[in-house]
Amino acid sequence: MNYCPITYEACGDSKYSRKGLKRLSRNLTCLSDLPYSAEEQIKEAAARADKMSIQGVQPKLSAVLSPKKGGFEIVDRGGRYILKPQVPAYFQVPENEDLTMRLAAIIGIAVPLHGLVYSKDGSMTYFVKRFDRVGREGKVAVEDFAQLSGQDRETKYHSSMEQVAHIIETFCTFPLIEKSRLFSRTLFSFLTGNEDCHLKNYSLIRRDPKVELSPAYDLVNTSIILDAKEEIALPINGKKRKLSSEDLIEYFGRERLGLTEKIVGQTVEGFKKVKTDWLRMISVSFLSREMKDKYFKLMNSRFERLHM
Repeated sequence: MNYCPITYEACGDSKYSRKGLKRLSRNLTCLSDLPYSAEEQIKEAAARADKMSIQGVQPKLSAVLSPKKGGFEIVDRGGRYILKPQVPAYFQVPENEDLTMRLAAIIGIAVPLHGLVYSKDGSMTYFVKRFDRVGREGKVAVEDFAQLSGQDRETKYHSSMEQVAHIIETFCTFPLIEKSRLFSRTLFSFLTGNEDCHLKNYSLIRRDPKVELSPAYDLVNTSIILDAKEEIALPINGKKRKLSSEDLIEYFGRERLGLTEKIVGQTVEGFKKVKTDWLRMISVSFLSREMKDKYFKLMNSRFERLHM
């Protein structure tokens, strides 16, 4: 029995479920393997790096989906999807990111369309649809928090979550709503071991007439990959580790963000309610047994730390 890497549902002898294919495109009847191995994808990413607008440490490729040809096609320009292959130095990053993005969706955090696709060598590549593109050539105004705070890729850790909150207060149309979303994302990052959520992993998007937080992206449980010593990329209350409910909920949620008791309470209760669904999702994910166990262990310990 196979399981669809787009929906995680059983799909018999097929690689993808019908529902998974239709999620990508209503005209898609099959999805071919990427015609590149993981190694070849990394080489392609390096060769095309100076031609593409996507940057970062992890190898990335720009792609379009061709329902007529039944697969993704790598392009230099005009891509509507980002592909992320396996990373030689780190184990199962695509499977990890896809799972973590699904956990975010369960708690109500907006995420783009995403999933996993098989490559010709049997490895899995993560795909995510770009939310900064519309139509054939249209672009949506998006700026990450490094740009908004005068930082760059080299200084993306030179900030704090208090500064992230300040950016929201300065630029967002409805800052209270966005600060509530920031609070949820901050708890999410802590609970799922994402200790690498720096300034470039937050963005604002303009959806006329509003400016608001963009859908979440680059959500990975980096703690179980790197055996990280820190628990968060940008300090809260001057701390990057040994964070407690007093730091995350009392100080950041109530005091710094100024959220009401009702909003804080509803957010915390929401995480408590999804824990069982999260554990179930981890168990059916495409991570190895060892990585699933690491994810379970870390997440359970973080829930206990926050008395959830």
